[in-house]
Amino acid sequence: MIAILRTMWTAHSVCGIRHTECAVYKVRFDILLTMLLASFSVVAQAELPSIRFDRLTPLGASADTSCDIEIAGADIEEVNSLLFDHPGLSAVPVEGKDKHFSVTVAADVPPGTYDVRLVGRWGVSNPRLFAVTQGLQDVAEVEPNNTREQAQAVEINSAVNGSSDGNGEDSFRFAAQQGQRLVIDCQAGKLDSFMDATMTLTTIDGRSLASSSDYNGRDPLIDFVVPSDGEYVVAVYDLSYRGGYPYRLLITDKPHVETVSPRAVQAGLPVTMTALGRNLPQGVASGTEIDGLELLASPFTVTPPTDVAATGSYSFYEHPTDHSVLPTAATCTLAGFQVRLPQVDAINAFPVVVSETEVTIETEPNDKQESPQAVSLPLVLSGRFDKPRDADWFEIQVPENGQYALDVYCERIRGRADPYLVVVDDQGNRIGEQDDFGHRINAFDGHLRDPVGMINLNADRKYRVLVQDRYRRGGARYQYVLTIHKPQPDFFVAAIHRQNPGPGGTTIWKGGAIELNVIIHQRDGYNGEVVLTAENLPAGLHAAPTAINNNTGATFVLWADADAPDYTGPIQLVATGTRGDEPLRREVRSYARVWSDAGMNSSRPTREMIVAVRESAPYSLQFESDRVEVEAGQKVEMTLRLDRHWNDFKSEVTILPLSFPGGFSMPNGQIAAGATETKVTIDVQNNRSAGEYTFSVTGQAQVPFNKDPAATERPNTLVSLPSRPITLVVKVPPK
Repeated sequence: MIAILRTMWTAHSVCGIRHTECAVYKVRFDILLTMLLASFSVVAQAELPSIRFDRLTPLGASADTSCDIEIAGADIEEVNSLLFDHPGLSAVPVEGKDKHFSVTVAADVPPGTYDVRLVGRWGVSNPRLFAVTQGLQDVAEVEPNNTREQAQAVEINSAVNGSSDGNGEDSFRFAAQQGQRLVIDCQAGKLDSFMDATMTLTTIDGRSLASSSDYNGRDPLIDFVVPSDGEYVVAVYDLSYRGGYPYRLLITDKPHVETVSPRAVQAGLPVTMTALGRNLPQGVASGTEIDGLELLASPFTVTPPTDVAATGSYSFYEHPTDHSVLPTAATCTLAGFQVRLPQVDAINAFPVVVSETEVTIETEPNDKQESPQAVSLPLVLSGRFDKPRDADWFEIQVPENGQYALDVYCERIRGRADPYLVVVDDQGNRIGEQDDFGHRINAFDGHLRDPVGMINLNADRKYRVLVQDRYRRGGARYQYVLTIHKPQPDFFVAAIHRQNPGPGGTTIWKGGAIELNVIIHQRDGYNGEVVLTAENLPAGLHAAPTAINNNTGATFVLWADADAPDYTGPIQLVATGTRGDEPLRREVRSYARVWSDAGMNSSRPTREMIVAVRESAPYSLQFESDRVEVEAGQKVEMTLRLDRHWNDFKSEVTILPLSFPGGFSMPNGQIAAGATETKVTIDVQNNRSAGEYTFSVTGQAQVPFNKDPAATERPNTLVSLPSRPITLVVKVPPK
């Protein structure tokens, strides 16, 4: 129910209604959602401690500065360090101030967003985002500033680090000169904050000038040309007046890029791109406006990387967190990189698709079916919905009969539109339509508003392809990339920590194991085997090759030796497969859950997959053999061993199947109190195709535990741990 309501609001938020007209409905929606969250709340399992990182304040700092940050979360009482994903960011505890760290940002740290994790006795936490800017003065919000008369004085080119008031708003005043062009950018959702920020801008005497909400995802932005010398007031508040959520408010006249084009480039070849934005160096009039203000155009040159196709990778300066209203794994099926205007402190970076073939640029007029733009295959085209109600038509003729793959990149490249695609034949008959695609599995949200699919076409006919925004919007922000080609079966693989219902880190208890959720997006009809392996694991940490056959999901298990040394750091997972005789090697992208809301999918990418190895696990599970052959239609019985690592752990262990692929089943089992093994029977259906399948079972047991090792009372705690994996080699029975 909650997920359905969130989906309804996401659709509503992109419908083109002015925010000032629909804000009251959104407030009512959030109130309803809050009530539902309370009534449908999930009871968390009482597992062993796992550091959960809920919040940090402030949310960022400028390069070549230091700041004091405060952390909040669960099981953080013994956190002693912070781990960033850039070596230029470091932190030390603040003496005498619990849960406070002094963070130093080196001068050469590029502007962008960076993951920070908590590290301590209980391992490593989930990440939170920390923003780094260049050339801005960091300012801490000072209360009271709830009214225009109490507005806190700040200067232009400031980054204000504040926190939402429950029943009020935060006001800031600044002096500006006539003709200055200012960008007021409130970053909250972009930086993992739950705040749904809204902004208003007034003169010092209260005359309304502008307002904004949901400009970049859920975050507001105001583009403002100062009408006269004087003071102005910007007010920030949460749309549902919830308190305690951090935000970072930028008030600046520095270069601000709104978008770049083209949004597809050919690998390895230098290309001239154009940035559209405000206050751009050497910027010239572009003829393109947003809300009545013209954007400037500034050209720059980029040489795309050459290894994207070989690894299926995506690199970024800024985490892709504002592609839609909710946090999503929007770029999980994007091979490319981010670009930004070089050699200036420009705000914003943009995703670009990297192609192995030449890129075509959309040209107008092509907004009528009778006058399409003629293009040739294979096609990689960078386009834009130039104006409201724009329709882009293209004419193609395929070289041979058969299936063709069509793909529109829009949400994945921060294109702002909700496109759909229609194919008609030379008689005007509609023969196909494509719309949203992608997987939503547990906390992982890779469902996109981008059309993806395949269609059968004939070589002796011409076809026309329509790409249009579902809500008929248009302008500089509404960009897309259209690709049409013969199918090239491939896959994208993502992994996310299996923590439910809230965010968590990947900490392996010594002697025990932990599992990751693996999500596979098959591309262009890929239906072969995908094998996951771990590379360069630290001493004492292990993983077995995990075979996944024509499935969208699986689990990947890591386990640690009982005497493994403590460890906190990155690991690398790799996925391999084949396309005919061609081997494929793809990076496994790491994702993290953002929020703890029951029934909500909220995930985003991370640059690294971080794990920790810590104190002894209470028990471990392992099959007698890690590889067994079985015929389809038969059952196989195996011995599952239990090692009890804690002397006072004597209770029974319930055995459950863990994310078995289709065609396999296993009844729940039990290892009796005091016992150390049981028999497990797995039934393989007779229609299960031949191949290798790797999976695990999970154990659940009541374990005596107390955080204080010297405590005499050790109440029972439910602990779930996966077994080491087993691979079933399924054989076709003889005829």
